[in-house]
Amino acid sequence: MAKNYDKQIEQDEDYDDIPFHYDYSEMMDIYAISPSGYIKDIEMISVAQERLKNYGFTLTRDKTLGARYERFAGTDEQRALSFSRAALSDSPIVMASRGGYGLSKILPLIDWELLKKHPKKYCGFSDFTAFNLAYLAKTGLVSYSGPNLITDFGREKIELLNAELFTETMRGELEILNFESEGSDPCDERGVLWGGNLCVMQQLLGTPYFPKVENGILFIEDVGEHPYRIERNLVSLWQAGVFEHQKAIILGHFTEYQTTDYDNGFDMESVISWLRETTKLPIIKGLPYGHGDVRVTLPVGKEVGVATQEGMAYLLLEEHHHEESYLGQCEHDNCTCGQQE
Repeated sequence: MAKNYDKQIEQDEDYDDIPFHYDYSEMMDIYAISPSGYIKDIEMISVAQERLKNYGFTLTRDKTLGARYERFAGTDEQRALSFSRAALSDSPIVMASRGGYGLSKILPLIDWELLKKHPKKYCGFSDFTAFNLAYLAKTGLVSYSGPNLITDFGREKIELLNAELFTETMRGELEILNFESEGSDPCDERGVLWGGNLCVMQQLLGTPYFPKVENGILFIEDVGEHPYRIERNLVSLWQAGVFEHQKAIILGHFTEYQTTDYDNGFDMESVISWLRETTKLPIIKGLPYGHGDVRVTLPVGKEVGVATQEGMAYLLLEEHHHEESYLGQCEHDNCTCGQQE
């Protein structure tokens, strides 16, 4: 086991993948839980833990972090109780180990009053969308759609930008995200940012765990879903009246699907055209979020600003009232997301 772990760290060095060491005087602890699928390679927890140190984080492992029951990381009860232990811990951040499936099953078992009494910065993506939306619906509090422990920090080669943006977001340092957004509609709006994986979101429609967001800025992504399935899920949201309460829709990654001759030209652009024409909302494209390599960290349930200008989009996350414009130059190398100093 140790031999493989050492090999992984050596591989990081070979690829010049050791990140910048953040000089924070105070480390932040992350409480790691497994609310969905089980971790296939437990060794990767240690890999992720070592990498997180470079960004100013320590790691506390929930006692069922590496559990396995069928395809899940423990029984439904075990996984639900991990949220209670996380809420009662001293850790300010709680991170999911991975996605998969299983979180929606345990939503009725989670002690939402306890979580509301002990707020944390919960973070994860994909299947974790079920928690993000339920947490907003049940408590009204902000959580984060962003990295998973194993998916992002335990993988063979990490995406450094994901780690940097997560770090800055957790410490309240990231003010604005800039990203290329060709083909987007003119937009200058403020609203409540919310969303996540479209399939998981649609699954919660009509349940007590689907938040009623007024003046929302909805962001969505999906993976492995044919465009007609994407459109079918969007039709459900449209017919349920969800879009009537939104100010804008931001599109992230839609990856790992294939069209066929039967589609006769029907593709994601067809879906986007339908969405634009039907909702009459500004459609913003190009958000670096989802199941692609680059994945920004987004606050679910927080009021933000969004604007487009000359092929770029700007998502204002923290307003610190600088004298200069927020539409500033990005300080990350080879990146389209921006932060004003």
